[in-house]
Amino acid sequence: MKHLYLLLTLCLPALLQAQTNTWRFDLGSGKLTEGYKPVTATTFYNDQTGYGFEPGAVLRAVDRGGKDPLKSDFITGQLPFFFSVKLPEGNYHVTVILGDADSASVAAIRVENRRMMVQQVKTKRKQFATVHFTVHVRDSLIHGTERQVRLKPREGSYLHWDNKLTIEFNDAAPKVCAIEIAPAMDVTTVFLAGNSTVVDQTGEPFASWGQMIPAFFQPGKIAIANYAESGEALTSFRSAHRLDKILALMKQGDYLFIEFGHNDQKQKGEGIGAFTSYAADLKYYISETRKRGGIPVLVTSMHRRSFDSTGKIVNTLGDYPAAVRKTAVEERVAMIDLNNMSKTLYEAWGPDKSQLAFVIYPANTFPGQEKALKDNTHFNTYGAYEIARCIVEGIKKNKLALMYFLKKDIPAFDPAKPDEVKAWHWPLSPRLNITKPDGN
Repeated sequence: MKHLYLLLTLCLPALLQAQTNTWRFDLGSGKLTEGYKPVTATTFYNDQTGYGFEPGAVLRAVDRGGKDPLKSDFITGQLPFFFSVKLPEGNYHVTVILGDADSASVAAIRVENRRMMVQQVKTKRKQFATVHFTVHVRDSLIHGTERQVRLKPREGSYLHWDNKLTIEFNDAAPKVCAIEIAPAMDVTTVFLAGNSTVVDQTGEPFASWGQMIPAFFQPGKIAIANYAESGEALTSFRSAHRLDKILALMKQGDYLFIEFGHNDQKQKGEGIGAFTSYAADLKYYISETRKRGGIPVLVTSMHRRSFDSTGKIVNTLGDYPAAVRKTAVEERVAMIDLNNMSKTLYEAWGPDKSQLAFVIYPANTFPGQEKALKDNTHFNTYGAYEIARCIVEGIKKNKLALMYFLKKDIPAFDPAKPDEVKAWHWPLSPRLNITKPDGN
């Protein structure tokens, strides 16, 4: 006991320091703002300093002069670039100042594995924009235990399992003047448990609703913690300690969105089925969430893109969506019927137009893609965004308290009237992955 007390005494100051630090960076080649760390075009990341641009960035530092040293200079690049900061696990508020005294700025901001935070922000000459967003940073350790999440080999290249926050600056002319990162101790965390249709897909052209949903919430209110992974079922998600990781972080009032089914239906064996093992596993997730004061939300799996001869969607998920609905009633749990909404959405697109929402591309559309991609399960960024809009409508329909933290300017969405693809804006990330994710 004495040794434990000594260990806590030694570690506590470091933990408190990590929780109270605010990191401030002044980007550019001009006069440094007091209290900020200088970041120039050659400030590349290393573990000793704990911050900097990721290797490969081709950057330019510009100094316009002026009275405000924070806005008089900036960093920009003709290609997307990444800035990383070493951070302990937790939620963080991020503030970014964008703009230029002499010309326009156009920027999109994403974090970690292409998680959308700011779809696009434009400033005119002599105009500056200060944008805010809240992020979740994690590692694979289950603190307080000897266990950790059992990661798949491919997850070693993911940007969300390391010890830092990585911010991607994209679009036509991102001009970044300053970055500030502060611990967010008072926000509600929304944990996501799911498969490849939920995970933060690591590279273009794949995407999921889980990596689009953060941009729908007001900054400073909600942190989206997406723990989904491709190929997972309820049982494998649990056996890999992914659920344990979530539960170890969960506090009273946090949410757990649970969306499985595509991979669960492929499991075989005695007692395996939608209304038996699958329903029992759902109830376990619900029970464990409630034990920690969390709020479980069930989400039925979206359909696969499978049309019959009349243009109607064919159910390829068997009884699994029905099992979710039944469990929701029995356990008195909120349920977002994405299965039903996706049917309406796909049929509104029809067999031809729906291809524009999925990873269906001819050969050589992307670098190194020698064969055509035809995936009727996984979405591109446009399709993922439309599914995220369905999730937002489900939050409103269930009158979850989360609805009060949604951005006020989000228009209502009717899946029968999807957004036009030509209105979708997503500059491609330099991170590509043309390998089909696990799961179908």
